[in-house]
Amino acid sequence: MKITQATFAGSSSRLSERPKDRYMEFAFIGRSNVGKSSLINMLCNQKKLAHTSSTPGKTQLVNHFLINKEWYLVDLPGYGYAKMSKTGRVRLEKIIRDYVFTSPDMVNLFVLLDSRLDIQKIDLDFIIELGQAGIPFSIIYTKADKSGVNKLNAQLEKNRETLLNYWEELPPVFITSSETGDGRDDVLSYIESIIKDIKSKSN
Repeated sequence: MKITQATFAGSSSRLSERPKDRYMEFAFIGRSNVGKSSLINMLCNQKKLAHTSSTPGKTQLVNHFLINKEWYLVDLPGYGYAKMSKTGRVRLEKIIRDYVFTSPDMVNLFVLLDSRLDIQKIDLDFIIELGQAGIPFSIIYTKADKSGVNKLNAQLEKNRETLLNYWEELPPVFITSSETGDGRDDVLSYIESIIKDIKSKSN
């Protein structure tokens, strides 16, 4: 898939505020500062489509971007907001859960994990809940350029073994780097395959 057009379509804090035009939605979520906005910009080949910041928790609304006039890329707030009031955390959690667990148009949720780290408890709890709720999701490891090949592979294998304690079969996994563009074609090809599959079933 080639992204030839990516435009901001609107921000919302509840489903009723989403863009009125309906398309398939592919959403992206992860812990604060996992590199979500950088990944979105890399996928869309635009430097400033999604706002990047060194301050965790910058994204505080559900942001829709219309891609190729065919599907929405949805940028969700990060979870695990370290420097936020309890009231703020509750509000963001409500926004996230309202979208993830009730959106009728979301066809896949990409959960972003830092490739340098063990899977954190907050990530594992969230992923387990997705599985229990039957939410279709995939895993994207970010910042793959920050580690050497051997160290990266060892960390990914360790995380894989952690996940296999809860699943017999793992969801699709992608290894990416916003700096080098690695993984871009794999993620976009996967999105394209889902779109084609849904269209073929509806015809």
